[in-house]
Amino acid sequence: MAVCARLCGVGPSRGCRRRQQRRGPAETATADSEPDTDPEEERIEAGAAALCGAGSGRSSSSSPSPRCSLLELPPELLVEIFASLPGTDLPSLAQVCTKFRRILHTDTIWRRRCREEYGVCENLRKLEITGVSCRDVYAKRINPRVKSGRFMKILPDYEHMEYRDVYTCLLHRYRHILGLWQPDIGPYGGLLNVVVDGLFIIGWMYLPPHDPHVDDPMRFKPLFRIHLMERKSATVECMYGHRGPHNGHIQIVKKDEFSTKCNQTDHHRMSGGRQEEFRTWLREEWGRTLEDIFHEHMQELILMKFIYTSQYDNCLTYRRIYLPPSHPDDLIRPGLFKGTYGSHGLEIVMLSFHGKHARATKITGDPNIPAGQQTVEVYLMHRIHLPDAENLRNFNELSRIVLEVREQVRQDQQQQDRAGDSEGHDQHSPQEAQQGAAQPREPGDKVATASEEQPAQFILPVGVSSRNEDYPRTCRMCFYGTGLIAGHGFTSPERTPGVFILFDEDRFGFIWLELKSFSLYSRVRATFRNADAPSPQAFEEMLKNIQSLTS
Repeated sequence: MAVCARLCGVGPSRGCRRRQQRRGPAETATADSEPDTDPEEERIEAGAAALCGAGSGRSSSSSPSPRCSLLELPPELLVEIFASLPGTDLPSLAQVCTKFRRILHTDTIWRRRCREEYGVCENLRKLEITGVSCRDVYAKRINPRVKSGRFMKILPDYEHMEYRDVYTCLLHRYRHILGLWQPDIGPYGGLLNVVVDGLFIIGWMYLPPHDPHVDDPMRFKPLFRIHLMERKSATVECMYGHRGPHNGHIQIVKKDEFSTKCNQTDHHRMSGGRQEEFRTWLREEWGRTLEDIFHEHMQELILMKFIYTSQYDNCLTYRRIYLPPSHPDDLIRPGLFKGTYGSHGLEIVMLSFHGKHARATKITGDPNIPAGQQTVEVYLMHRIHLPDAENLRNFNELSRIVLEVREQVRQDQQQQDRAGDSEGHDQHSPQEAQQGAAQPREPGDKVATASEEQPAQFILPVGVSSRNEDYPRTCRMCFYGTGLIAGHGFTSPERTPGVFILFDEDRFGFIWLELKSFSLYSRVRATFRNADAPSPQAFEEMLKNIQSLTS
């Protein structure tokens, strides 16, 4: 009885079911008039008593140590303890006892979880007092015709909203869609970044800068947003079009895949019809009018992209993508880059390192090489030493050097294949041989480090075209590589030789020998949260999945 009283933290003044079972009817009737404890509370505390008893038995068998219960701690200390726990554990903690359940209604606990887990820095009460938030600026940035007074009418009711509702009904509910995604828009793909922005979850579509300004920052526009209009009720709004937010829907199809649907597609239409929509899209996509584009083939490609992508304005499916993992031995830091692709404009690629090779995978694509395909592969064990600037102007001289390295690469691959076949037949099973081939580097292999190299003069050979003439005039290293080319509709794809040029940590280039063309790539300078791959295997699996969709 004394042990039970100490565990409950209430002493002999409150009722205890264990004492009631031993009392007579009169004593029980008297005890029933007193407040009772929660049965679940007694069960949890009995388990805690067993743990405390086991710990005291190890320290001293003669003098029992004083036992303490969480229920004996002051509420302000419990608030600090609970606020340090993951938000996913708090609902289970609320089921322990009534005291815990009451304390977990403290809004400061949930505010801290929102800030630490999702980066929410907004103050609900401050928004209520000032009446002005980042949403006003946000609405004006997207649609300047929306006035502040009109927009305030559709703002959530922050006065009666709690951080617990924000966490449980918004952030935790839609946590699976945070991160980087690739929309399924046929060969064009795209890059969607779903983030927590204040008290909203917003899906930003990242767009390359206008062609050919590859060093300019990325552009972005909102596709959808999720927020709480009322307590315990999240609202999904489509942001596509030029009439402001309107009703939308989000469905999580399966792991690492979700879809969005617009329920009011009339908001996407413009009063001037398709011609006005096309002119507006052209200014946003290319920063120019159709009359400014004199290349007939380029005009056809632009019109084709507008017709194709406009079919996906009401429903889109997204598949998760991860940023490539980095390693100290990598040539440069992997990540996302924007590059020039002739008449197709600027596209986004992902540079990743795989042992002796580096690969650039398209995140956005075109009708020739669709998104998801490996556009460039670099052989890091086969460097190319460019001639002096005078001889580098001669395209035939550069072509001769590259073809000699290609023949060397082909011979090395044949030797490795023969060695692998003999070892596989003599010693190893097919599974062991596959595992050995998957190892990134062999002992003694050393990939050159870019920081150790002195910059050398670089100039494009005569006859090699470039969309951007403002390319760097010095480079650090060059490697043999292959580029993927194909006809319209990804017909007759083939890998052709080329030169990978490393300019600095944030820029590289590729010379396509067969096309006599040069592509310049510049790093995407943006910070992406919830985009790291859980493991290298998960990243490799992601690359295979996005490539299989367009193969």
